[in-house]
Amino acid sequence: MKEDFLHYVWQYKKFSLHGLKTVRGEEVVLLNSGQYLQQAGPDFFYAQVIIGGQKWAGNVEIHVKSSDWYIHNHEQDGAYDNVILHVVWEHDAEVLREDNSEIPVLELQHYVDKSLQDSYRALSATKSWIYCENELASINTFVLGNWKERLFFERLQRKAAPVTALAKETGYDWEAVLFCFMAKNFGLNTNGEPFFKMALSLPFTVVRKESFEAENIEALLFGRAGLLQGDYEDVYARSLQQRYNYLAHKYRLSEFYTGGIQFFKHRPDNFPTIRLSQLAQLYHHHQNLFTQIINAASIQELYDIFKVQASPYWQSHYRFDRESPKKRKALTAPFMDLLIINTIIPFRFAYAQSLGKEISEELIALLGQVPAEKNAVVDKFIHFKVPVASAYDTQSLLQLKNEYCNKSRCMQCAIGLELLKSSPLKL
Repeated sequence: MKEDFLHYVWQYKKFSLHGLKTVRGEEVVLLNSGQYLQQAGPDFFYAQVIIGGQKWAGNVEIHVKSSDWYIHNHEQDGAYDNVILHVVWEHDAEVLREDNSEIPVLELQHYVDKSLQDSYRALSATKSWIYCENELASINTFVLGNWKERLFFERLQRKAAPVTALAKETGYDWEAVLFCFMAKNFGLNTNGEPFFKMALSLPFTVVRKESFEAENIEALLFGRAGLLQGDYEDVYARSLQQRYNYLAHKYRLSEFYTGGIQFFKHRPDNFPTIRLSQLAQLYHHHQNLFTQIINAASIQELYDIFKVQASPYWQSHYRFDRESPKKRKALTAPFMDLLIINTIIPFRFAYAQSLGKEISEELIALLGQVPAEKNAVVDKFIHFKVPVASAYDTQSLLQLKNEYCNKSRCMQCAIGLELLKSSPLKL
């Protein structure tokens, strides 16, 4: 038995309300179970109960065992002084207030229907992947649809938080913020952080001025990323070095080296040289990128914006001074999708929030046009017959797996709660 189940039972009154008595035999009448705020202090605030004919208003604390009160050191915390009822599954110890008066205890195990207990145990029984895997296909589509929307925005809020934080730091210079997070996601998981630091080190006013000349913006990105430190033979590499040194002097750019940029374990098309060149070309071709990103009304418009490729030198190189067979190195559709999912959607959400605008339906519609992501988690949900049609679905399901299934938060999950409300699950 876990506390989250007891929270669910108490919050939704999933127990017999008739004949309730404390462990001392006092009659209990539940008037209001209180507010489940999930914050520091007691579990439920502002509850109202009648105990032994006396009406009480205050807080309720819930534990599996009464003795957990002392294990959690509540006797030393003034936040628990207003607890009027201690609700437990098993009573094994008296709990006293600071004035040595005993806190009334309600032992729930005597009042919860056995079928609900069996359903909970079945839901939390060990399975091959997640607890409810065999029941997923039977979940009401309305319940699943509403829950997926909630999951999507939980994940989106998390992704948008650092965007909002940087916006505050920069005085809401949204163009600079977009540049930083665009750079981060061009770097993918391995080089994302170094690319982000590189972008932070480069004033966006400089990017804006120099983006009209492709080699200048490429020189700035490669220079700040520390990729121009070498005695190169190629004319193009030496040209970038000269341009960067001139621009660094012109704009009084401080010495900076990101460090940590990796080529190892990357497919050549994901080498940092290729991705930085593509990023430079993106800003060279779209000086008004911020406006275009914000105003794009369809996924196709975003795809059109991202139709850029690495500069001519990189069509026949992956590293400086190492020629390779010529290949057009344009942004692929899957890479564009990653940028839309991880950069554009969170950025537009954060920007709209700053303006007090509601664009939830707009973002769902946009992401609904992006193909579903392909990964092991999504494959498993598909295996268990969960419908997956777009990136909106996959983002929701990733949030479900990472934040609920992996953390055994079945009692905070709409699917888990729906299964408990339905007919008893089989162990």
